[in-house]
Amino acid sequence: MKVHELLDTKNILTGFKSENKDDVINELVDLLNGDQRVINLEEVRKCVFEREEKMSTGVGKGFAIPHGKTNSVTDILAAFGKSRTPIEYNSLDGEPVHLVFLLIGKETLLAKHIKLLSRISRLMNNEEFRKKLINADSKESILKIFQEEEQSYSDV
Repeated sequence: MKVHELLDTKNILTGFKSENKDDVINELVDLLNGDQRVINLEEVRKCVFEREEKMSTGVGKGFAIPHGKTNSVTDILAAFGKSRTPIEYNSLDGEPVHLVFLLIGKETLLAKHIKLLSRISRLMNNEEFRKKLINADSKESILKIFQEEEQSYSDV
């Protein structure tokens, strides 16, 4: 499975309404509302915030990857959002973020979850890729940027 296969245009935001960490995470979690693979959306939200309390998922370079594992989903799910306006995120490098990728994994899919987290981190380490995402003007173009970037990657 590739990262772009987790995304759908309905789970992509081209601009956050919020400018703070908690509200941005809530906006992404809310995108999963109504997904048949979600058993309990509030448990999903809870697992993400519990993980965030342990250590910020703002990994640096303007990027954050809030994530969690829960049996309140039946599979691995994702949502992505971006903002041209900086979002204060308590990132490890002290800088605000512009790109946020939410990853929710079922507890029994731990190995795949970890591999996907690693893949997302690797993708986001590419400055040119990050710039393309920030400058993208539609959900479809964001999805296409992920697809094109992952062409050289093998499946997880």
